[in-house]
Amino acid sequence: MDHAVIEGLGSYLPELVLTNADFEKMVDTSDEWIISRTGIRERRMCPKGQGSSDLGVYAARQAIQDAGISPSEIELILCSTISPDMSFPATSCLIQEKLGIEDCPCFDISAACSGFLYGLETARNFVETGRYKKVLVIASECMSRYLDYTDRSTCVLLGDGAVAAVLGTGRGHHILDVLIAAGGKYWNLLYVPAGGSLQSISFDTVEGHLHSMKMEGSALFRIAISAMADAAKSLLAKNGLTLEDIAFFIPHQANIRIIQGVAKVLSVPMERFFVNIEHTGNMSAASVGVALHEASQKKIIAPGDIVCLVTFGAGLTWAASLLRWKENEV
Repeated sequence: MDHAVIEGLGSYLPELVLTNADFEKMVDTSDEWIISRTGIRERRMCPKGQGSSDLGVYAARQAIQDAGISPSEIELILCSTISPDMSFPATSCLIQEKLGIEDCPCFDISAACSGFLYGLETARNFVETGRYKKVLVIASECMSRYLDYTDRSTCVLLGDGAVAAVLGTGRGHHILDVLIAAGGKYWNLLYVPAGGSLQSISFDTVEGHLHSMKMEGSALFRIAISAMADAAKSLLAKNGLTLEDIAFFIPHQANIRIIQGVAKVLSVPMERFFVNIEHTGNMSAASVGVALHEASQKKIIAPGDIVCLVTFGAGLTWAASLLRWKENEV
């Protein structure tokens, strides 16, 4: 059985920037308060008239070009998002149309901040069983659409962006393994109450800000640290690796204190954690992939390095992945 690799990577951040200074004009907060508690200085915002599919298309075109293939070679499209353009059809179908790809199957994955790794694992299985030769995995989010500007504890956290990866069996970054998991008993720690079939949109749900993210920050903080640390250790043990075998950890970019907490539990110095939350904020499913692509673009990861991606999000879901970076061409 051929092993799946990431043949191409791409990402996209909207040009519109919302800084902490901008938030100081809208809500009772300060630059110092935001930075000290989250590590975020600015985040990107999707412009009006565009949605997650548009951001996903920008990232997908980069990934397809990086893989050196044409869009017509894509046989399956997966899109991880919790901020779809609309309830239906699937955002992946909208991306397919905008890329000019015909007939290939498309579906969306809803795993919140773990969505990119859930997508990688799904695509990896399709590729390694030989069902599809080229799979396009996208994680695209417009989390700014779920902001409640009266809640200073959450509105400063979120940003917009997208990442895309082309999976195949050619030359690329080897996906050594992926772990995905969930604990539904914690669903009420992070959620959007209304807008689905349980509570459809109404005057009361709009007035009550029920279409915005609700979060139990303290409880989520503790569970996130332990879940991500445990996921990383479990995946390493399964593959006969140690913490010292990992060149870099790339965690979900939700909060700098969560990342520091994971580093402390693992007894790994922060220098081995790649962090870009300062200029992106929390982009949910897109965060870890955008960070991976940024680290790649900056050539921080060397050929042959093993990288561990680890995430945690609403559901609650968590995931980890091991990648061996592509060796230089001979």
